[in-house]
Amino acid sequence: KKAGAKSIIMSLWKVSNVATIKLMLEFYRNYFSGKSKHESLLQAQKYLREYKDESGEQPFKDPYYWAAWVLLDGID
Repeated sequence: KKAGAKSIIMSLWKVSNVATIKLMLEFYRNYFSGKSKHESLLQAQKYLREYKDESGEQPFKDPYYWAAWVLLDGID
């Protein structure tokens, strides 16, 4: 915020790098398609929650992986 960022997406605890990459890619995919920051984050969390790997498992279903993320001052 001191450097001039209008919004910050941050995690409240340490989350795996793989989960973070997937969440952020989906967030920006949603955001650049025209959704608000808030909706983009919600959709990215849902994507991560429902994500299935090659074997059909849902490795990020537990809230530990997707609930850590919050949007600070995300007013469009």
